[in-house]
Amino acid sequence: MSKLINPQPDFFHPESEQRKLEAMPYAPAVAQIKLFGKYRRIRGLIMPAFFALAIIVVIGILLCLWLVQLPAVQSFIATFPCVRPDPAVKPGFPLWVRITHLLTFIYLLFLVRSGINILLDHPRLYWTLNCTPGKEWLRWRGDVPKNSQWTSKDDSVTAPYWLGLPGGRHTIGIARHWHFMFDILFILTGAAFIILQFALGEWQRLVPTSWSLFPGAVTCALQYGSLHDPARIYGISGYVRFNALQQLTYFAIVFIVAPLQILTGIAMSPAFDNQFKWYQRIFGNRQIARSLHFLLMCFFILFYIGHMILVAYTGLLANLNGITLNINNTSFLGFWLTLLAVGGGLALTAGALSFSWKFPNVLQKISALTVNPIMDLVFDRSVRAQYKKEQISPYFWQNGKLPTSEEWKRLKENNWQDYRLKVSGLVNNPVDLSLEDIKHLTKKQQTTMHNCIQGWSGIAEWGGVPFNELIKLVNPKPEAHYAIFYSYGEGLEGGEYYDSHTMHDLEHDMSLLAYEMNYQPLNDEHGAPLRLRVENQLGFKMVKWIKAIEFVETYKNQFEGHGGYNEDHEFYGYRTEI
Repeated sequence: MSKLINPQPDFFHPESEQRKLEAMPYAPAVAQIKLFGKYRRIRGLIMPAFFALAIIVVIGILLCLWLVQLPAVQSFIATFPCVRPDPAVKPGFPLWVRITHLLTFIYLLFLVRSGINILLDHPRLYWTLNCTPGKEWLRWRGDVPKNSQWTSKDDSVTAPYWLGLPGGRHTIGIARHWHFMFDILFILTGAAFIILQFALGEWQRLVPTSWSLFPGAVTCALQYGSLHDPARIYGISGYVRFNALQQLTYFAIVFIVAPLQILTGIAMSPAFDNQFKWYQRIFGNRQIARSLHFLLMCFFILFYIGHMILVAYTGLLANLNGITLNINNTSFLGFWLTLLAVGGGLALTAGALSFSWKFPNVLQKISALTVNPIMDLVFDRSVRAQYKKEQISPYFWQNGKLPTSEEWKRLKENNWQDYRLKVSGLVNNPVDLSLEDIKHLTKKQQTTMHNCIQGWSGIAEWGGVPFNELIKLVNPKPEAHYAIFYSYGEGLEGGEYYDSHTMHDLEHDMSLLAYEMNYQPLNDEHGAPLRLRVENQLGFKMVKWIKAIEFVETYKNQFEGHGGYNEDHEFYGYRTEI
């Protein structure tokens, strides 16, 4: 198993973990302090949010208690009852409803915890594509230090082990594996639920069929808020028929919130966005979609909290018996089964945390077998979208360690006059090109959106050689299916940075060896003298400070066999169209 940036931990001993971090050959400055300082930041956000929510609830109760005393409100409640008199469906919960209900709860545990880990890798949310520090609407990080080479990796925050998946360690790669695998399960289960709803005639239990449900839901809210249980008022529980507020809320969760969560996730795909630029505009832009994705996650969490409070308040035992056993009584069996289900779900996420660090390569391979084919099928398309010059981002996050090799420094001092790009491997015409040679090849300029795996985005103009031109020049052999790019830069653990791409990706019209950024020669931070652009992939695949390119039959016998430095060391997925 390859070495982790943060090695296999003693999960509940932060002092031991801190010693291990300090012993690493290279650990980002943020990693050195996150075990203690950053957790306080997270707690400092959660606790005020909790108290603010509690205050809102208390104020809401007091307001409802006052409102229901008013004659006009009493007349409204009488006119628009919380529970309709006409039954629409059979009482009870079919087995398939109970099964999908349990599965969805377990999936959301994984999705929310891994989603938090992914979110905190770039702990800033924006309303604009230009992810400029100081322009966030919400952040979990302080100001970006000025006059320093502060990278987006330095800016990341580690979630506590009890909150994120995998918590207590910093790697977005493993979090993404869990997130995408359970995304697929969530979508399949949700689709099955909806299909069965309509196929078996259960849809009227959720889908509104009368406008009277909306004022009826207001009545329900007033009755709940004034601490009156509508089920006792009308003598009809959720087992028999949902009240108006229940029906509208469950409808919103199933048919609005969950689909929006999926659609906003797709809007964060560089392959999809750069193929269908109009798609992200449905939400405004990619960063608005990311912000909405976060807000929808918060909605799920708040819904679950409110749902469980009302389940307990309106008859805990009867409600739990209904959703677990499809019986309408007050025995304790449903209660114990629910505890078992909740405990089992939490145990699964705890086991996933342990599994993540004991067998990360196994998780990586499972994800490659299940997620990658679907990603390629849905998102692997030709890239076309371009942007206008006036849309270029005023701030473009930098990432990766600047090269420290004497060779790179010497080449830089001589203004790249002695730079040579070596292209070798399974090619009929190996070449050794100077930067001037490269500039004399066909030049292409494109203004595209860069999407980082951490979540930030930026628009820049890139000028350079279409990779197709290099392919024609070196004439790869038929057995060459991949190209490996070697960098003068180092990975986070030290050692040469590298990554590979399929010939299919490199043959895209917009795959580029760039030597210009925003109409100027590449600067040091963004990859001088030469970097890669493959616009259907995330940013870490676009190798900077390119030293050499090697065409190979497979990447699996190179280095640790996963296709790139971050794939080998941080267990990133190889295909990153989203």
